[in-house]
Amino acid sequence: MTRDLPARFPVGAAVTVADLEDDPHPHLARLRAAEPVSWIPALGGWLVTSHALAVRVMRDAAAFTVDDPRFTTARVVGPSMLSLDGPAHARHRDAFARPFRPARTRRRFAAFADAEAARLAAALAPSGRAELRGDLAGPLAVAVVAEALGLPEVDAATVQSWYGTFVDAVSALTGSPEGGGADAALERSGAAYAALRDAVAEAIARPGSLPAEAARGGGGRDGLDAAEVVANAAVLMFGGIDTTEGLITNAALHLLSEPARARAVRDDRDLLPAVIEESLRTEPPAAVVDRYAVRDADLGGAPVRAGDLVRVSITAANRDPAVFADPDRFDPHRPDVGEHLAFAHGPHFCFGATLARIEARAALTAVLDRLPGVRLDPAGPARPRGLVFRKPDRLDVRWDASAQVIMPPRPPDGPSGMTPSGR
Repeated sequence: MTRDLPARFPVGAAVTVADLEDDPHPHLARLRAAEPVSWIPALGGWLVTSHALAVRVMRDAAAFTVDDPRFTTARVVGPSMLSLDGPAHARHRDAFARPFRPARTRRRFAAFADAEAARLAAALAPSGRAELRGDLAGPLAVAVVAEALGLPEVDAATVQSWYGTFVDAVSALTGSPEGGGADAALERSGAAYAALRDAVAEAIARPGSLPAEAARGGGGRDGLDAAEVVANAAVLMFGGIDTTEGLITNAALHLLSEPARARAVRDDRDLLPAVIEESLRTEPPAAVVDRYAVRDADLGGAPVRAGDLVRVSITAANRDPAVFADPDRFDPHRPDVGEHLAFAHGPHFCFGATLARIEARAALTAVLDRLPGVRLDPAGPARPRGLVFRKPDRLDVRWDASAQVIMPPRPPDGPSGMTPSGR
């Protein structure tokens, strides 16, 4: 029996993929107000826009799972921590998550991220202009992931090309699950995956590398085989490169779009973590996460059936007025910013959250330290776009190349990029 879902959910029926790629916020606000769980024919599934219901779906892996053959990331890289639930998920995740515990992450990567960001910004300084996404955010994220995966001999352009093809394939499958575009993207990603497999195989043979540690196991769990290590290494590229590049780029856009805000942060760097958190809330770089209903359920009044795609809009949940007052306003001082879901929730919460914050703080600190008078280039307006991964295509900036750079005193070592909540 047909459920006639488009007629029952008319707001969702009117939403297009283009709406969600370009400027989703007004469309998501209408959905959240009228149909907080809505059937979206353009996506072939349900879209959850309420914060409370988003938390419910992400927390309950027994009812809403990633372990489904349609899960887009699994179709690109194979089974991994991102596409498994239960004991299998724990086995894959724990093998990689241990090195990314907050204290160990700060010890291992804070100085490296600071030095790499400073190096990149210093190289840009004489030119007086740059495109920050491609010239700083992306290269920094690539360098950190290459360092983490034990791939220092693989050049940055190669790593970028690998993860770029993976992201393109996931985006193509999400926006158009069938058709030549998705097929072509999958074919390209297969070639990149083969190259990544060869590089990770060399890293597994190198004692002390993250792939070697994951293959060896520990913590009371079996190690992963080579194919499993490669799949999870590809997942780290999604979380460690593309979304971190997006985080840095979006945060730089938010910081520089208000000159008074940029001046305040330049004068008081203790404000920078709050700007980063509010940027994560207002424009999370990973806009949606997918789940599949394990059984029939009433989800916010929606008749979800077993097997249905249930897509959670992190973007919408992060602007839910039931949680955040005046949610469309960028306010680094809001007290409840720690409630945002930019790093997901539940068993699939991103264990790289601490590292992403460290990189964002390092990048923005280097921009403010090394590029005097840095500001957005009015000739290159920028705004985030994208269905799955949201960030500007470019972020063009200018600064006063002839000005003398006076480095501010460095703050004492502390929990780089972390908020009081420890999120």
